[in-house]
Amino acid sequence: MIPTEILRKVRQIQIRTNKVVNDILAGQYESVFRGRGMEFDEVREYMPGDDVKTIDWNVTARMGRPYVKRFVEERELTVMLCVDASSSGAFGTTNKLKKEIAAELCALLAFSAIKNNDKVGLIMFTDEVEKFVPPKKGKKHVLRVIRELLYFEPRNVKTDIAMALQYLNKVIPRRAVVFLVSDFIARDYERDIRLSGKRHDLVAVNIIDPRELELPNVGLIELEDAESGERVLIDTRNSAARRKYGELCASELDERKELFRSTGVDFIEINTGRPYVNELIRFFKMRERRL
Repeated sequence: MIPTEILRKVRQIQIRTNKVVNDILAGQYESVFRGRGMEFDEVREYMPGDDVKTIDWNVTARMGRPYVKRFVEERELTVMLCVDASSSGAFGTTNKLKKEIAAELCALLAFSAIKNNDKVGLIMFTDEVEKFVPPKKGKKHVLRVIRELLYFEPRNVKTDIAMALQYLNKVIPRRAVVFLVSDFIARDYERDIRLSGKRHDLVAVNIIDPRELELPNVGLIELEDAESGERVLIDTRNSAARRKYGELCASELDERKELFRSTGVDFIEINTGRPYVNELIRFFKMRERRL
């Protein structure tokens, strides 16, 4: 049995998400994510006006008169939510933690997908894949995905993005739309970003808390790395220390953006201090213009 409080939370997200999908994102999802192209449908007899390039010469020779191949657009998509569940997601200095924003954002994407009759799957990872939900259609399936996003308890604390992408490519061999949702506090994933970006329509969704970009002047504070346990004491009264922190964070973010640009991977920056729906709308409009 699923606890009542979990069902209530899932229901709240379902209501809020459906409103956004219907009122704001209706049509935009479909316009920017398309099927894998054209797939073979049938062979039929040649008719005047048909493109001669579509003639099936094997069938034509067998039947003694010309036949052509008919193709239709393959509309159905597979959407994979590849979500970082490591301990750094349990950080937040606004109203919500990074992992809570990630769950709500993924719920929005999942409901957009099923409204368009696409399949939705889920991979939750730390430094190993801890949960795999195979892609399926339907609202009941998406509600299960949302429950996992909200209440899954990972075993490990660290992050291995490269491993998660390698697993993705094994279990999803055909091209899919992949939302890689993480704070990208990890190392050595550049090669796998390039490979996965070629195989799939990969979208990197970077969840950032405002305090990961700049520090306020609040005196002495102790910062702890949630994944390594390493601690450091910082005097935020020191303007030079705050400036150096901000410059380091900005440099890391710029390097990340350049990696995604150079590999042709789309990038969405989600700041927990700002409405994430606005960033999604901006992303959809950007893709629509490009297409």
